[in-house]
Amino acid sequence: AGRSENPFPGTTDAGGAGFRRAAPGGRAALANFLLAPSFLSLMATSPDEPEFVQSRSFRLASGVEALLAAAVVLGHNVWKALPNEVPILFVVGLVSYRLRNGGFAAIGFRRPESWGRVVAIAAGAAALRIGLGEVVEPLAARFWPPIVAPEGINEIAGNPGTALLWLLVVWTFAAFGEEIAYRGYLLGRTAEALGRSPAAYAFAAVASSVLFGYGHFYKGPAGIL
Repeated sequence: AGRSENPFPGTTDAGGAGFRRAAPGGRAALANFLLAPSFLSLMATSPDEPEFVQSRSFRLASGVEALLAAAVVLGHNVWKALPNEVPILFVVGLVSYRLRNGGFAAIGFRRPESWGRVVAIAAGAAALRIGLGEVVEPLAARFWPPIVAPEGINEIAGNPGTALLWLLVVWTFAAFGEEIAYRGYLLGRTAEALGRSPAAYAFAAVASSVLFGYGHFYKGPAGIL
């Protein structure tokens, strides 16, 4: 087994934002898909990654992990049988990469080649998400009920304390926890299971986007989209 080239040349570092679970609008799956490329580049095989990552047994184990992670997402958001999926996948993902990959570099914890590119990717992805959201959300409203906002979000306006609390949640639970859970763990293990080819990463981006949408099941169909 050999190593795959980065399926997204020129993007060797991470960007993206995490203002989704606490945001009043929907567009969750779309946002995840738009932000995924900058995270995919961090998941690409690094030069010093051991060859066992491409072994059949390793890929099989990654596939089992990805399926179980998907079940956890649906188990909380759709079936209401499990606690919130983000802390679960966050912890399991970090432990899994530490034990199976030998460290956290494979999940994206490494110094990028260019911090300027990181900022550019993040700013561009955020602008694209906001711009498309202004188009997608009104269109979705033509077919589905209004998006259900997170409980308590209407208390932000005129209440600095509540606003700071929500900001703390966004910068930790969403911006960090969700990115590790979905863009790091779930996307990475899915791509590994399929061989880490460009097609594998593309499928993993779509699959994790769909699951991320279901992570916002409480918002209704428009919020999932």
